[in-house]
Formats: sequence, C-alpha cells, structure tokens
Amino acid sequence: MAKKSVAIALRNRYRRRLLDPELQEEVAPKNIILMGPTGVGKTEIARRLSRLVRAPFFKVEITKYTEVGYVGRDVESMVRDLTSIAVNMVKEEHTALVREKARLAAEDRILDRLLPKDAFDLASIREKGLAIGFDAQEERRREDNAEHHAAREAMRDELRRGLLDDREFEYESRAAGPVPVMSVFGGPGMEDMDMQLQQMLGDLVPRQPRTRKISVAEAKRIFQAEEVEKLIDMEKVAAEAVRRAEETGIIFIDEIDKIVGAGGKSGPDVSRHGVQRDLLPIVEGTTVNTKHGPVRTNHILFISAGAFSASKPSDLIPELQGRFPIRVELHSLSESDFGKILTQPKNSLTRQYVELLRTEGVELRFTDDAVAEIARTARRLNEENENIGARRLHTIMEKLLEDVLFEAPDLPEERRKITIDAERVAGRLWDTVKDRDAAKYLL
Repeated sequence: MAKKSVAIALRNRYRRRLLDPELQEEVAPKNIILMGPTGVGKTEIARRLSRLVRAPFFKVEITKYTEVGYVGRDVESMVRDLTSIAVNMVKEEHTALVREKARLAAEDRILDRLLPKDAFDLASIREKGLAIGFDAQEERRREDNAEHHAAREAMRDELRRGLLDDREFEYESRAAGPVPVMSVFGGPGMEDMDMQLQQMLGDLVPRQPRTRKISVAEAKRIFQAEEVEKLIDMEKVAAEAVRRAEETGIIFIDEIDKIVGAGGKSGPDVSRHGVQRDLLPIVEGTTVNTKHGPVRTNHILFISAGAFSASKPSDLIPELQGRFPIRVELHSLSESDFGKILTQPKNSLTRQYVELLRTEGVELRFTDDAVAEIARTARRLNEENENIGARRLHTIMEKLLEDVLFEAPDLPEERRKITIDAERVAGRLWDTVKDRDAAKYLL
C-alpha cells in the first residue's frame, strides 16, 4: 500500500506537468504520512521510487530542527539542502555531456607538457620581410609539424593505455590565500551565512600561484575537472536545478512523531510545537531564499514517516495534519517478507556477501532452506526482542558468516567452495537465539 501511494503521488506530478499552466498552479501535491515500526522500508520506498524518476530527494530527521530562538537548525534549511542536491544532480548530467570533450582537452594539455612544440613563427618572419629562403623554411616547418603530429599521436596512445601515468611534471595551481575562520549567529536562515562569507572572502583574497610536481595520472583527473568547469554554464545548471527542486523535488521527513509533544508549556514540548508551526508554511507553500536563487515550495512533495508508537498523527497540530492528507500504515515484516528481502532485489543481501567473498576467490552459495531459516530466525528475534525490522538481517548475516569472512584470505583451495544450508544456519545461530540475554547483545 505504501509503494502504491508513493507511486500515485509521483505519477500525479507527471500528469500535472501536462496540464495547462493556469491549472498546474492549482494542483497541489498530496503529501503522505507513513506510519510503521523501524526497519519496514519507509525511507527505502521513497528513495528508490525517486531514483527511478530522477527526482531530487532529500531525507532529513526532523529532530535536528528546532523552533526559531532555540539551539538547532531552521526548518527552511531543508529546502536549501534539497536545492543543493538538485544542483549536484544537474551538474552531473551536464558533466556527462561534456566529459569526452573535457577528456580530449585534458589530454592535449598533458601532451603539451610532455612534448612541447618548438616551431618557427611565420607571421614574424613575414613582418620582418625575410623573404630569402622563406619557402625552404616553410617547407621545413611543414615537415617538422608532420613529425611532431606523428610523435604526439603515438604519445597520446601511450597516455590512454596508462604507460605514462608515472611520469611527472611541474604544475602551477592558483590556490587562495588563508581566509580567517568566522561564525555568524543570528535568526532564521543564518546557519549558512558563515559558509557564504568564507566563500566571498576567499574570492577577494588574491590567489597565489603554487608550483608542485604531479604525476600524469593525477594530471588527468585535475585537468579534466578544470576543463569540465570551463565547459559547464553554472548559471544554466542553477536555473534548471531550481526548477527541478520546485517541480519534482521530494523531501522525506523522518521521525515526525518525535515532534508531537504532550502539550506542555515548558520543557522540550514548547520547541516541538514550534517546529510544527515553522514547518507548516514550508509544506503549505512559501518561497525560500537559497544561494542558487529563490525556491517555491508549493509543489515539492513532502513524505513524512514515524513509528507513532507513543502518539498518533492526530496529535499533530490540526493545520499540519491537513497538509498530509494521505496516511499509510506499514506492518511489521513477516517471515515471507524477510525471505523476499534476502533474494529478490537485484543487489540483495545474500548477493552482496557472495560478491564480497568472490573477490577472495571464495564461492559462496545459499540454499533455499538456508534463506528460509535465516528469515525464520529474523522474525523470531524481532518478536522476542526489540523489533528492528529488516536491519535484523544484517546482524544475523554478520554472525552467520563471521568465521568465513575472517578466514577467507587463508582458506586452502579445496575449501574455497562454501555452501550455506539450513543445518549450518541453525548450528551457527541456535545457541545465541536460545540464550535470550546473549541475543540482546549479539543479534
């Protein structure tokens, strides 16, 4: 049900973009509250679906924010963080478009250092009127150019094959001078001001040339990054990032049940209710100033999540409740769910361990009954101890494969094929599972 609700919300955003501009403004996103114990996949559902649609996604724990006037971050900073993520995402896409061009430019710069070209300046020869022997000089220049081009292309081939990676040459970089460290204390939106001031002062301080020796391998990375920066228009990147943050951005607010107070007039409850009031205009729709430009939050999708074990969504202030019209309850994972988690995902937990050990030349295989036994153990431990959901599988797998992971580098050839079956799982875990006190600490 949670996957369905998030998928519908994302699809509605696509449908909205096909409407007339006038109607687009009126179609607001249907924000979602996911309720369920830890480890049932609340965050993972939103993260994976946002990755599928290439949407900027930012996950934040609401407990790091406090009401203005209390120690903590201002809630508007989550919009700034989302915009920064969108900028990085768009920049990566633009980088992919110019990467080949930047690589060729970086190669040319390296070849200019390794194979400098000394040739005649024909323009100055003509200016000086040195006509005597000019044709011969020009012919010689053409021959030299042909030889230089051939040598340059041969060296380019060696460069691409990595044969020149260990060679070094001097590189002059322009590093900014030391900038005094300062912090700014103030009202809302001031938590990023110190970073911006440092950047501004850094631009004012004259950059001092610094010469150092770098290898060709390091030069490839440095020069390509510099060429990419030259080819990318950051103003276009910022404008596109702001548009994406506004139209397709997703902010996942975790632990929202932690800002549900008991209604007291003192203590932490005051700040908790203040966070709800501060969060309300962000969710409702406002404009937040960022270093990349103003960002409107009217069409950002907010997905909140919480266990709500000691409270319920109706304990939130009424205005905030109305901004999260869709509520989905997730139940504890069953034995069947654990089995699917272990085997069905492309990069499932069992496959991760198989591939990790394959790097050591060890072939690891899990039988079906072993997977069923691991799932059964995870379900039992979650019932008898704290329910930590799918995270229980990580502790079980580490305990199960502890000896194999430790001994893998030194295993003899005849022991490098390992099969994990139900009997081995039970034998490895049963004593710990049976001892409840030990299980609390080890599993």
